[in-house]
Amino acid sequence: MKMSELEDLTMTELLAKSRDLRQELFNLKLQKASSQLEKPARIKVLRRDISRVETRISQLKKNQQAA
Repeated sequence: MKMSELEDLTMTELLAKSRDLRQELFNLKLQKASSQLEKPARIKVLRRDISRVETRISQLKKNQQAA
């Protein structure tokens, strides 16, 4: 997921996306703990995607306060 993809999303969509990504990360961590994880690199990708979404949410909140 690229930042340019997130720029078009609304705050509600971003919050939903963040929740979904965090749920997927949680599930992957459970798989890792039980040694059933097939793609360990996916955890790193998810963490980065969550950070991008949270950064975009922060930007939107900052813009709303400035207005």
